[in-house]
Amino acid sequence: MDSLVTSARPEADDRFDTARITAAVDALAEKHSGREDVFRAALAQLLKAEMVAARDTAQTVLLRDRHGRHCAERLCFVQDEIIRILYASATRHLYRSPVPSGAERMAVVATGGYGRGLMAPESDIDLLFILPYKQTAWGEQVAEAILYCLWDMGLKVGHATRSVDESIRQARGDMTIRTAVLETRFLTGDQPLYDELVERFDKEVVQGTAAEFVTAKLAEREERHRRGGQSRYLVEPNVKDGKGGLRDLHTLFWIAKYVYRVRETDELLERGVFDAQEYRTFRRCADFLWSVRCNLHFLPAAPKSGCRSTCSARSRCGSATLRIPACRTSNAS
Repeated sequence: MDSLVTSARPEADDRFDTARITAAVDALAEKHSGREDVFRAALAQLLKAEMVAARDTAQTVLLRDRHGRHCAERLCFVQDEIIRILYASATRHLYRSPVPSGAERMAVVATGGYGRGLMAPESDIDLLFILPYKQTAWGEQVAEAILYCLWDMGLKVGHATRSVDESIRQARGDMTIRTAVLETRFLTGDQPLYDELVERFDKEVVQGTAAEFVTAKLAEREERHRRGGQSRYLVEPNVKDGKGGLRDLHTLFWIAKYVYRVRETDELLERGVFDAQEYRTFRRCADFLWSVRCNLHFLPAAPKSGCRSTCSARSRCGSATLRIPACRTSNAS
């Protein structure tokens, strides 16, 4: 297990000082050695304080540079580092296995929206704990240590613990799980386990099923538009789920990634799905939507979803905060 959790100190980063925080966690573990509950509580308190400070910095930077994507990337990076610290704490301080068995391996993976590497303030965190075989006592303890600390920090966490075989089986039968696996991103733990999932998902689930996936995603889009009013021209648009919003862009990229069997959107340029100008246009429009969404989330009285642009919210965001990009979108539905 030590080969999977490096003992080297991580480098400092202006978004989140992982090296300093890791040293503080190690000090807490030494101070509260033998008192697991006290250590867990102190760990959650420390990480929550650091998360709040990092979130405040993200808001300050957003108001200065007005770049929503950078804000979402910054918030995602902070969350990534917190989860890596928690995994290291669980495997080094709480449930260390000096001579790990073949079953005592785990990959911690971001899925869904979190897997895309972008997070709005107050967004849910979706995690997949991948195991080589069935659940073990060690795997259950490590996953619970991570989850309980995240919950104690006040975060909303969706989670699943599955073997690679089970992940593939469920992805075949459930389109929501299939889409979540399509968007997975490795965070920490056993990289080969994650690589096995990605390789088998492509060969055993994606291959030969593009038409099925496209049909399902387009049906989901039509139902979402029906619920939202079938118009892009709403007084109070939902920048995430409304027509022409972020979810429509996600659907576009899900379909393209699935059909062309790529993991990163940049690879679609190499496949000729978009030319450079089209890709820049999509990015620029998405950047604007992310700016709106992040600003709405940071408003003092914003709803939890932070996605609906109300008249009062727009007046508080103000034209000085948001810059509408010079881009045009198709009139096609």
